[in-house]
Amino acid sequence: MRVVEFGSLLAGPFCGQLLADFGAEVIKCEPPRQGDPMREWGQEKPHGKSLWWPIVARNKKSITVDLRTAEGQEVARRLIAQSDVVVENFRPGTMERWGLGYEQLAEENPGLVMVRVSGFGQTGPYSKRPGYGSIGEAMGGLRYVVGDPQTPPSRVGISLGDSLAGTFAALGAVMALRARDRHGRGQVVDSAIYEAVLAMMESLLPEYELGGHVRERTGSILPNIAPSNVYQTSDGGLLLIAANQDTVFRRLATAMGMAELGSDPRFATHTARGRNQVELDEMISKWSAQYDTEGLMAVLVEHDVPVGRVYRAPDMLADEHFAAREAIVRLGHPEFGEFPMQNVVPRLSMTPGRVKWTGPQLGEHTDEVLTDVLGLATSDIDQLRASGVI
Repeated sequence: MRVVEFGSLLAGPFCGQLLADFGAEVIKCEPPRQGDPMREWGQEKPHGKSLWWPIVARNKKSITVDLRTAEGQEVARRLIAQSDVVVENFRPGTMERWGLGYEQLAEENPGLVMVRVSGFGQTGPYSKRPGYGSIGEAMGGLRYVVGDPQTPPSRVGISLGDSLAGTFAALGAVMALRARDRHGRGQVVDSAIYEAVLAMMESLLPEYELGGHVRERTGSILPNIAPSNVYQTSDGGLLLIAANQDTVFRRLATAMGMAELGSDPRFATHTARGRNQVELDEMISKWSAQYDTEGLMAVLVEHDVPVGRVYRAPDMLADEHFAAREAIVRLGHPEFGEFPMQNVVPRLSMTPGRVKWTGPQLGEHTDEVLTDVLGLATSDIDQLRASGVI
């Protein structure tokens, strides 16, 4: 499957990353000279280079083409004509302004699947507004429920709205290709960031309309679901203990040396534990503080109680389970040397994906793609380069 990616920053490119992870030939088209702004993003930039770019652009080929020129638009049109999917995350109407709208492209390539990622979708009164992931997270309902109830709404620490929209976009692309197998025609996949976030909001809407309840920020707990919280150990460690099912709670009570809690009317049932959540959390916190982190982990694992450390990057890199499942892979990078990154998800038993290379240099594959895919002569490529189109 050949995918042409016109997206920039994160939402569209994350869709392209997921497709490339499983073997699609993803040709990323970037503006000449400056490239995708994602090449400059990230909190830490050794050698002045982004550590984010090698991940989100992994397995992709990079070509440069100026879509604001007629010649660049023609290169793009010819490339799309020989491809299965085009991914873009410009503001709605931009591709049409360049003569690259779906109706125009489908005339030459009826099987084309066009994946369009935007803040508010391709239709509706807000569709032409600029929309970043943060705005989608806010309007989709996520930001309001994240954080401590005593503070303003918080960010979750990652660009979740963009990644969710990219994930749904990739899912839509695969479903559209499956439909093409049956019907022979492509279609448009419209993935809006705010809707991707909204899709994750569980029963938030009927809770309000049917129950009169507005979800609020609750910090580290899930209201009325207990015990499920972060508990501190004697050496300052933090463990997430989740024992909110009746049978699991009885195992936790036994581990605590307080088996009688399993039949105590205050805690014996899911509803009762939810009603007495604060009291129960205080009891578990007092108990957990008697152990160091390793000791408490051992007790809980022995009693088959779900438990996990609150990991940071060093913990992930040192964990034996991460290593056994190769959840983190290491590839060579021309500037950084050995480069660790998260592996492909999900795992397929017969056709697993693979990280083959890190994000490419700007325009690294321009000559290769224009020669092999479009059949351009060297003189044609030289002329395009001289005129600044590539």
